[in-house]
Amino acid sequence: MQQITPGLDAAAQAAGGAPRVRHLRATLLWPLRLMPTPSAPHDRRSPWELLKEAGADSPWREVVDEYTGSSEAFHERHYNEFVSFLPYVQRFLYGEGRRGREAGGHGGESPMHVFRRHDIAAVRVVARPGDAPLTLQVVHTDLYFFFDVDVVMLNMEVGADDLGLPQAQETLYRFGRAYPGGWDAKGAALHCMSSVEWLDAKGQVLASSDAQQSDLFLAHVAEHRAPRIAAHWAWLMQPLVSDHSGEPGLLRFRQLEYYRMPLMAYLALDDPRKLSRLDFMRLTLVTGAAEPAVGRGGPLPFAEDHMMDFEQRYCYDRFWVDAGSAPNTRYLCSGRSLVVVGTADSEFFCCRDRGVLAQFRHQHFLVFLIAHFQKAALLMFSDRLVEALRRLDVHDVASVKRFKRAIRASFEGFLRFTHRYWFHEISEQAQVRALYRLCTSHLALDPLYEEVKERIADMNTYLDADSLRRQANTVVRLTVVTLFGLIGTITTGFLGMNLLAEADSPLWKKLAWFGVVGAFTTWLTFYTLIKSKRLSDFIDALSDERQSFKSRLGVLARVWKPGAD
Repeated sequence: MQQITPGLDAAAQAAGGAPRVRHLRATLLWPLRLMPTPSAPHDRRSPWELLKEAGADSPWREVVDEYTGSSEAFHERHYNEFVSFLPYVQRFLYGEGRRGREAGGHGGESPMHVFRRHDIAAVRVVARPGDAPLTLQVVHTDLYFFFDVDVVMLNMEVGADDLGLPQAQETLYRFGRAYPGGWDAKGAALHCMSSVEWLDAKGQVLASSDAQQSDLFLAHVAEHRAPRIAAHWAWLMQPLVSDHSGEPGLLRFRQLEYYRMPLMAYLALDDPRKLSRLDFMRLTLVTGAAEPAVGRGGPLPFAEDHMMDFEQRYCYDRFWVDAGSAPNTRYLCSGRSLVVVGTADSEFFCCRDRGVLAQFRHQHFLVFLIAHFQKAALLMFSDRLVEALRRLDVHDVASVKRFKRAIRASFEGFLRFTHRYWFHEISEQAQVRALYRLCTSHLALDPLYEEVKERIADMNTYLDADSLRRQANTVVRLTVVTLFGLIGTITTGFLGMNLLAEADSPLWKKLAWFGVVGAFTTWLTFYTLIKSKRLSDFIDALSDERQSFKSRLGVLARVWKPGAD
């Protein structure tokens, strides 16, 4: 299925015989923000509806999974997955079931929509220039959409058999990169695969990477102030397109996080106990293999003091014992990665229906998905606030109105996210609960949630305060108009409204006087409104006993002084 890199394998043997990876599974999860389309800003269709309407122009097809399809496809591993979570998490992951869908409204809307493409059968990668290519089998490639949250997550699962440990480490380190991190003095791309090619079932190349073409990436950043997505990932996402690209598309996306995609990995080894502490550190932090000249015994590129509490911070060692159905199984979590290592000879560890492999692909994947979805949603809300402020022009009434609508929408959306998708506990099973806590603590979700919540609350408080200020100004102006109108009302009422004896005059004369008086009263009212702010200052001065008569006259004189405000 693949070719082994001779240099890495020889280095492993020279370093004391690193255990071979009999089976490797790697799952990438790429959170992205969905952007509104400038050409159709009022399009209310959901992104999955737009993707379905693309028809033949899109390779993505909605998945009818075990929960939405026939019960014949529902197996024991799906049941074990379902019962691992608490009821409110089950509703988030699987919806309300048939009765909920028949009820209609938002209650019947599925919380997640999954789309899958079937044209990519394998991916051929080259870690470094001169290395032999390695072919990974693509298990599936999915897109996850979420109801009421403008986030999409790409999920790709790949697998390979019989690898050297250094080769597996390099594959995990280099594969999930949205674009190169830079280039060395020879022009070779850093940190990412030297070459990536998507292959169909016949082995034909569908798309390949362009990481070595540094001029394309440099020009894109210089023009757009945003990184350019590598060609093979951009091709895979189509018809979704990068928001900073010039390509047309109703579905556009932007990066939310670092260019390294969050990663899950499953490694079935000959003997996990042969892994050194440094091996576990490299797997957990996904730092790649040690240089061949250094070997497995070489130091990590981290200070020793920084890694003193490695086991307490990153390891879940409940099953790291030489006993049980899956002996010597160890879970490693850094938030950005979730890795499980175990014994290839253990039937339960390798079982895809009931064992650790099934748990890795179902329960543990959903734990990882929930944590990263929560982080992506919080970052999306934060981005919305920044964009709303950036577009605000306080001197433009229309801009102010758009700003208010954007903040109100963010506040309402955040409330719905909190009550629908925000959890602190997702399971009562000790293993699932522990892995979720490891993920959320390393991702710092609670501090991020509080920060976004505080920012949105501050914005909403500002809008409320501004609304109260405007109402107060309106009340002041109306009070001034009423006060000065009261003078005329009392005066004319005292005189009996008989200043002009026109009761017996012809109708046209009465209408003429009515028009003149009405026009004068209207002009006086509007003029008073125009001067209401200055007149309110004069009223404040009159009511202030500390003001002298001369200063009060000065305030009155400023009512008609140009530019007195």
